[in-house]
Amino acid sequence: MDLEKRPAAQPAQPVQPARQTPEGCLTVAIRIPVRIVVLVLVLPVRMVWDALVVAGRFLRDTVLRPVGRALEWALEWIGRALFVWPWVALWRYVVVPVGKALGWLGNVLVVVPLVWLYRYVLTPVGHALVWVARGIGASLAWVYARVLTPIGHGLAWVVWGVGAALAWVYARVLTPIGHGLMWLLKGIGAVLTALGLGVFAAVAWLVRYLVVVPARWVYEWILTPVGRAIAWCANGLVWLASTIVTGIGIALYWITRILFVLPAIALWRWVLAPVGRVLAVIGREVWAALGHAWRIAGHISLAVGRFLATLFRWIFVEPVRWVYRTLLTPAGHVILDLVLRPAAQAARSVGRATRAALASARESVRQARADFRRMLFGEPREPVAVDGREPLGPETRTLGSSTTALTKD
Repeated sequence: MDLEKRPAAQPAQPVQPARQTPEGCLTVAIRIPVRIVVLVLVLPVRMVWDALVVAGRFLRDTVLRPVGRALEWALEWIGRALFVWPWVALWRYVVVPVGKALGWLGNVLVVVPLVWLYRYVLTPVGHALVWVARGIGASLAWVYARVLTPIGHGLAWVVWGVGAALAWVYARVLTPIGHGLMWLLKGIGAVLTALGLGVFAAVAWLVRYLVVVPARWVYEWILTPVGRAIAWCANGLVWLASTIVTGIGIALYWITRILFVLPAIALWRWVLAPVGRVLAVIGREVWAALGHAWRIAGHISLAVGRFLATLFRWIFVEPVRWVYRTLLTPAGHVILDLVLRPAAQAARSVGRATRAALASARESVRQARADFRRMLFGEPREPVAVDGREPLGPETRTLGSSTTALTKD
């Protein structure tokens, strides 16, 4: 049960038509003559345009598109015959056999000698060089352990003794001398610091009472009053110049306004604006008349085109269709049954015989090519059989019998 109160349905408000802008008598007086004249001028143009459109579509569908497809097919076959098939034949019958021959020659002349050289020359020489290097390394290790190590220990003892002597000289001789020099330099620095502070204080007192105090007095009692007087005179001159320039500007403004602005405003308001409005109304009506005349001419052209199409259909298409249905179709069936089908069967039998002959010729050529390859390169190497990891018999893998190499019994 619905306990809430539903709002009352409000009556639908009627849709008010859009208000049309009231038009003046000039617009109404211009519209009808302009539309009549424009319709008379536009109707031939629209009919010629529609005729050209229909002719262009018919030409495109019946001539240009089939011709374009035929040209595309012809260019495709010409392109294949000129560019694709020669390169395919060159690759298949020249490049591939020559490449295989070159590969075989490279294997025989380069790879096999290099493998023999590596296996029977370079490998023994390398083993010998490794053995010699190991002997030289063992000799150098013996020399290092028996000769160089004792010499290094002796040099280390000598360096340690020299270092101990230098440390005694630094601690017992150089350190006291350095401490004395530092004490002497500190005393000289203290004396110089005291003298410098006294001289700086005297110079500062002299500068204060001989330079700063007189300069401050000159600034306060001489330069400041002179500067204020100069500033007051400059302000007066600036005010006088600004007053003169303002007066000249106001005079020029009123002269320009009276001589140029007010006549231009009057010309725009009372001459150019009314003329522009009239021209705008005429142009708008001419443009609307052109659109209206183009649409009306389209309807008239469509009606004329339909009338001509109906007339053409009753004069030409219907008689041709009747002749095709009543005369040509039975004659075509008779020709198809008596002539074309037997000819097609004969052509198919000839095609089958030709394909069989071509197949036998290709097989003969393939066999001759295989014999020639066998004569040049010998019999192909037979693949070596490899024991499989899976059982070959019908038995399946179970938990009791394993087939791996590690757990095989």
